[in-house]
Amino acid sequence: MSENGKPKLAMYWASSCGGCEIALLNIHEHILDVDAVFDLAFFPCIADFKVKDVQGYPDGYIDVCLFNGAIRTSENEEMAHLLRQKSKVLVAFGSCAYEGCIPALSNLTTKEATFNTVYLDNPSLDNPGNIVPQTITHVAEGVLTLPVFYHTVKSLDQVVKVDYTIPGCPPEPHQIWAVVEAVVAALTQGAPLPPSGVVGAEMVALCEECPRERNVKHIERFYRPYEVNPDPNICLLEQGIMCLGIATRGGCGALCPQVGMGCRGCYGPAPGVEDQGAKMITAIASVLEAGKPGLHDEAKLEQQIETALDSIVDPAGTFYRFSMAHSSLRRTRTGNGKGAG
Repeated sequence: MSENGKPKLAMYWASSCGGCEIALLNIHEHILDVDAVFDLAFFPCIADFKVKDVQGYPDGYIDVCLFNGAIRTSENEEMAHLLRQKSKVLVAFGSCAYEGCIPALSNLTTKEATFNTVYLDNPSLDNPGNIVPQTITHVAEGVLTLPVFYHTVKSLDQVVKVDYTIPGCPPEPHQIWAVVEAVVAALTQGAPLPPSGVVGAEMVALCEECPRERNVKHIERFYRPYEVNPDPNICLLEQGIMCLGIATRGGCGALCPQVGMGCRGCYGPAPGVEDQGAKMITAIASVLEAGKPGLHDEAKLEQQIETALDSIVDPAGTFYRFSMAHSSLRRTRTGNGKGAG
């Protein structure tokens, strides 16, 4: 608690797009309730806080910290350890902190290849000196330093202990407020906190809250959204539109499928699913036309499977768009022999 008796709230932005900060504002008038209950202890996105401020706090000084973003650099990891030490409750806020999300797709390659694309081999660049960031640079005024850029992106819980996870890219306002409300009740009224784990989401797959009709049906290929005009009442997957709802935790209200866009999987694996991508691959195998009973011609079967698989654009990015860091795969082995390090 602070000097005026109000609990302390912190929010930190690691490797992410910054949408989670905006999502916090999307709780609308409830933001006034947050302001009434909490004092900010660290929120560099909206106020001028310094790392040294946090370093000077006693351990456990921050009542709840919303940590969004994956662990991409040494600075991200150092802040994760620091905020864990200074916080009573540490929340992995959003998909990047939870599972690595889009930043973790770089685990499909090397940090050298990433630097090459961003700073060297890119048609929009003007870098005739082929300059790339250096961890240490000596200049006339002294020594400049940058964080170490890691080879492998990690999720927050792969670095420090996490008390709660709020999934989503970004989390939806209703689930954010449900969690904040529970914390406020615990801090101000002595109410019990919910059990550790995923909070503000459902304990069923997203398909269970999707109003689209599901039937037993086989498909021959997959389509990208611009290629078809889907039936508004029928399951998108059964219409050949990639939808990860069957492998994804519910809680968003199936917002994307309801407007004709397949679920991309941002709420993470459904309860009981260890690897979201593997679960989705299994689901797809069950609906391919090649699995139709009575088909015994192996050559034709193989051709149909190849045709269906060829219609899936970017399989790794499709099945592990949000969950690469948390998957069984975690990252690919690369030509330089580097693995999960």
